[in-house]
Amino acid sequence: MIVPMKKASIFVLDAAREESLEKLREVGVLHLERKTVSSDALSKLIDRKNKAENALGILSNYKAGKKAVHSPEEAPEERVSAQVLDIADKRKSLQEQLIFNGKEISRIEKWGNFNPAALKELSAAGVEIIPYELSGKAYAALADENRFIVLGKDKNTVYGVAVGAEIEGEQPFILPERSLSELNNKTLDIKTRLQDIEVQLGKLAYKKKNIKAELAILKEQIEFETARASLEDAGTGEVSVSWISGYAPEETAGVLKRAAAENGWALVIDDPKKEDNPPTLVRNNAFVRLIQPLFSFLGTVPGYREYDISFSYLMFFCLFFAMIFGDAMYGIILLAITLIVGSGYKKKSGKFPDAVKLFALLSCCTIVWGALNGAWFGVEYRYLPGFLKMLVIPQFNSDVALRPFPGVLKTLLQIPADQPANTAYWNVQFLCFTTALIQLVWARLKNIKNLLPSLVAVAQLGWLVMMIGLYFLVLSMLLQVALPGFAVYLIGGGLFAYFIFANQTGGNFGVNIGKSFANFLPTFLNAVSSFADIISYIRLFAVGLAGSSIAQSFNSMALGDGLSGSVLIVVLKLFAACLILTFGHTLNIVMNALSVIVHGVRLNLLEYAGNHLGMEWSGYSYMPFALQQKEKGESK
Repeated sequence: MIVPMKKASIFVLDAAREESLEKLREVGVLHLERKTVSSDALSKLIDRKNKAENALGILSNYKAGKKAVHSPEEAPEERVSAQVLDIADKRKSLQEQLIFNGKEISRIEKWGNFNPAALKELSAAGVEIIPYELSGKAYAALADENRFIVLGKDKNTVYGVAVGAEIEGEQPFILPERSLSELNNKTLDIKTRLQDIEVQLGKLAYKKKNIKAELAILKEQIEFETARASLEDAGTGEVSVSWISGYAPEETAGVLKRAAAENGWALVIDDPKKEDNPPTLVRNNAFVRLIQPLFSFLGTVPGYREYDISFSYLMFFCLFFAMIFGDAMYGIILLAITLIVGSGYKKKSGKFPDAVKLFALLSCCTIVWGALNGAWFGVEYRYLPGFLKMLVIPQFNSDVALRPFPGVLKTLLQIPADQPANTAYWNVQFLCFTTALIQLVWARLKNIKNLLPSLVAVAQLGWLVMMIGLYFLVLSMLLQVALPGFAVYLIGGGLFAYFIFANQTGGNFGVNIGKSFANFLPTFLNAVSSFADIISYIRLFAVGLAGSSIAQSFNSMALGDGLSGSVLIVVLKLFAACLILTFGHTLNIVMNALSVIVHGVRLNLLEYAGNHLGMEWSGYSYMPFALQQKEKGESK
């Protein structure tokens, strides 16, 4: 759930500005209102922070030695950061010189080792010797009066010098500043100096922890200085007063009131106005919170006035993940990797992170889905052991004997007698479209609940009814189910209800209807989009089928014509089969993981949350003005 916020404004005497901010930071519940501020002190702190981050980024490529030698008088971290950046600048300069020298060597090496200074001295003495690189055609076209000495040739170019005068229409070869041998020596020197720089940076790597600690302090100082610069003057007459505003969770209002009373602040607390944009604090139970790492990875935060869809997102994402991966053995492999990684984290922090728990849940869902489908590394159903066959739902595996389709659904959907509606492919596609209807109807129900008692809620109900009709239309078009007569009425009636009530936010009822019909084309296109949204859930079936086919293909490649032949041939075939299976199934797992991001995440974010809930993910996280040490202590 999204925690309700209160807007709080605190007034303090100018003489107690610094002390009041320190006390407010100790309270640690107020998220300061965003403002653009500047000050000399803030600029200096930000500059120090940027330098420390750059230095840490450079040192992150180096591993600190187990027995790092520390000097008796350690330099402060600020000076270490400056030292690292200075060394890095020297490295960059040397690398640029190295690249330039490499280009020069490549440009002149075909001329051999000559002294450019000697040619310049001859030119100064009146002897014009001008080097050229001529194409074969240009060389053949030289006039008789051109005095040209050939020094070398290759397949396409003639190298030589013109004596006395330039060759008309040809660009002279630009002489280098140094000879080839000097450039080679200079390059060796630069490489030696670069190696020394790498050693210097490696010796400073043990300072990474110190710089990280300095960064934490700098962030606190920046936050404090930002808060100080955000204080606005509200003084009148002889009394000089400053004030600052922000947002705090509703349940912390008492904490702010006590702090105001103890410190002599004037405090104003009120509900956020419509034009205010409070931060978002999402608070859920331990199970629902498992989806939070995915939201953090995607960088999505719901707006304060939007929905918290954590629970529904988690439920549907688990299903999408399982259907895309589709194979129980893949789920077991993912679970094993997750537990191994999670054990490493637990040794360090003493608990499993939510991200590890999420992957464990997704892996288990994949195992269950794969077991119900009889999918184990793409092995055919007939080769599975008996206890695994017992787990299979016959309607989800095409190798199992056909079972009668449930009579109630067959009557409701008006499935023809000759329609093979109990094949596995048909059933999974039917499940995809039904999942689409459930999720999108769920979205519309949330909108209805949010809009009640407004008449606009009836428009959302109309859209919901229309989508049910569209669902039957999709089944008719893609699964050859007879279109029931009531579906047309659901589509037409639902769309008509939407037009009648979509703009009933007050005022003249008839005028509001006119406003709705004025937007006929966009509304009609949105209805078509809803039809496409239901169809788009077929991607779950398509991607799962593709993964299954790839797994079976690699199995066929690996096994080939069996393991017949001599012992050596059998060993070689086994080795090749292991390589093919390892590569093939690893590739398939990676492709499935990408498909989850592309398709599984998309269905939740775009079709569900975006198109039908109307979410823009316009929020920003609640981050109170607080001491870092206090936050760390509370999180333990």
